[in-house]
Parts: sequence; structure tokens; C-alpha cells
Amino acid sequence: MTNDAGRLAMDVPFWWILPRTIIGLSPMDGVTDAAFRRVVATEGVPDVTFTEFTSVGDICRGPDFLLSSLVYSELERPVVAQLYGKDPDLFYEAAHAVCELGFDGLDINMGCPSRNVASSGSGGGLIRSPDLAHAVMRAARQGIRDWAAGQPPAGAGLTSARVDLLHSMNLRRCGLPVCPRRIIPLSVKTRLGYDSVIIERWVSHLLEEQPAVISVHGRTLEQMYRGEADWNAIERAACVVRGSKTLLLGNGDVRSLQEVVHRVQAHGVDGVLVGRGVLGSPWFFRMKDAARTAVREGISTLLDEEVSLRERFRVMVDHARQFEAVMGVDRFPRMRKHLGWYCKGFPSAAAMRARMVCASNSEDVRRILAEFDAGNLIASTPATRSLSDVAPRCAVSCT
Repeated sequence: MTNDAGRLAMDVPFWWILPRTIIGLSPMDGVTDAAFRRVVATEGVPDVTFTEFTSVGDICRGPDFLLSSLVYSELERPVVAQLYGKDPDLFYEAAHAVCELGFDGLDINMGCPSRNVASSGSGGGLIRSPDLAHAVMRAARQGIRDWAAGQPPAGAGLTSARVDLLHSMNLRRCGLPVCPRRIIPLSVKTRLGYDSVIIERWVSHLLEEQPAVISVHGRTLEQMYRGEADWNAIERAACVVRGSKTLLLGNGDVRSLQEVVHRVQAHGVDGVLVGRGVLGSPWFFRMKDAARTAVREGISTLLDEEVSLRERFRVMVDHARQFEAVMGVDRFPRMRKHLGWYCKGFPSAAAMRARMVCASNSEDVRRILAEFDAGNLIASTPATRSLSDVAPRCAVSCT
């Protein structure tokens, strides 16, 4: 190891210097794309952001367009790339790509309940293969260390064409093709178990590899998103982790900062990753500092941020434009679900939603909003509403 890499190995993982309580944006497949994350970073500024999960095979061998899930902006930092798979060799190789792209951390998905993913042994399927889970964690960590020590991505198996693509992504993001070499922290996001709750045993097993963070969604894979998240089980996981250097974050059914405060106070987690509560509410994290103060001072009541309809509509247009700029207008149908999530909790929301889910570009969005404005929708609606009144229901997530 070079002297420079040795110095990098002593760097403190960003997780350890984040303010407590950590309040971050959870990864959600098909939702937390680059445009959505950029809007959330602008409107709310979470403590940490995760990408959508990406297959290690796609990173190493897939078509170029599949790497679009790893596009990010400097506004999002600290930003963590979430990967899934089951091949340790591909995790080793993909770790080089993640580091080459300048991410602040690498997260391994061990909780995706999708049948296609879990049945292949990836995602939540790793809960049934604890030795393999160890192996992919070790491979990813070794890939990070070897990259920081100076090994070129090609030395890990990435083709020259793939390395060129990574460098071009860096150029578009920050104007430099190559990122400084450093050790980045490894983390895991998982569930309570596969078809039964085994969280204490499972977390103890993961702790043997000393990840910087373990994030736990409060359901088993078999539950998918049925029923309520079991925060008592998450609390038991937090008890197992306590005393180690690993942080424990909880996730599941959190739709307001008031709930964040309650979950941290009641269950002793180091923080919370919020998923569905942010859909249609990218400003969710604005009052995170007030939530931290409430946790620290034992305050049980926290008023949510109030957002006017005019501001909501401004963000909708900005989000649509960001999507076009980052993802391309040809993929705009993927934006429609976001537009639907914005249309909740105010008069004529259903009528607006019916129009928005047919929008084909940002100009359509702007025009629809202008028509509703002309119909005095804004003037006839109370100026503000609590975020908890408009938090949407959604079953889309990856863990």
C-alpha cells in the first residue's frame, strides 16, 4: 500500500461525522433517480442520499445506458451507491467503478423483496445465504481498498471502454475525469428476515464484517409491504449493534418528521431513512435540524413544514424540467408517477392528477398548472397544509 493510500485508510467515514440523529433519503427502485434526488437535495437537503439499486453485473458488463442509475450531482453529497448481486468477483470489480465515480459510500442491498431478485439469491435472497453475504461484503471492501491503494479499474477487470464511460460521467458532473483516491465506507440495507423474523441473529452475522452502517426495513421479505413495519424488531437490532462501531438506521412507514422523532426516541436507533414519506414532498427534510433538537431535548411534538400550493406547483415544474434535463424527454412517462404523488391533499387534486399522469413533457405540466391556477384553485385553497396531511401511499421501494 502506498503512503498516500495508507493515509486515506485512516480517513474517518462520513457516517461518523454526520450529526445525530441521521435523517436520510432511502433508496427506492424506480423512484430515487438522479432527477428526483437532485430536487430533494435542492428542496430539503437530507443528511445522506442513496441511488437506486444497480446490479453489479450491469455495472461491469451491461449496456452503457444502465449506468444512468449512477448519475448524481455534487448537491447530493454525501451520496451512496447501492448495489445488488451475489457474485463476489463482480462486487470487487463494481466497487472499483463506484470509487472511480467518486461516490461517498457503497451500500449492499440485502433486502429487495422482488421475486426476480430474491429468488436468484441477490437482494433479500442473501439473508438465506449468510456465508455468501459475508463473501460479497469482503469482496466489495477489498475492491475499495485496492482502488484506494492505486489499482487502476482495468486491473480489477473493467474494460477500457467502461473506464472511459466512467470518466466521461465524472467530466459531466464535476469537470474532472478522475476522482481523488480514498477509502469509502461500506454499508448494508436489509430486512428483518426472509420468511420469519431473525433480525438479532442476522444482524449479529453482518456485524462480523464491521460495516459502517446497517439499515433495517421493519418487514420480512415475505411480507413485501403488507402490514405495518415492526419497529420493536428494529429496536432489538439496535440493541445488538449497540457498543460496536456500526450505526443502526431504521426504515419503514415513516411519513413525517414527527414520526422520525418518535421512532428515534422510542426505539433507540441512530437515525432513520425515509422513503415513501418523501414522495410528492421533496421538501420533507427542511426541518430535520428541528427534529434533531426535539430528539436531543426529549420534545415529543414537532410541527411539520407547511408548504403553499404555489410552492408545491413550482417544485412540480422544476422537477419535470430536471427530469427532462437529466433523464431525457423520451423517458418522461417515468415522471408521471411523481406528478401523481404531488397531487394529493388539496381540492381538485384528483382531477389534476388525472391530467398529470398523461403529461408528456415539462411544458404539459406547466400548462396544466396554469389552467388550474386560472380556475382559481390556488386562491380558493388554504395557503398552507401540513406535510403529514398529504404524504402519499406507495408500495415502490427496494428494501
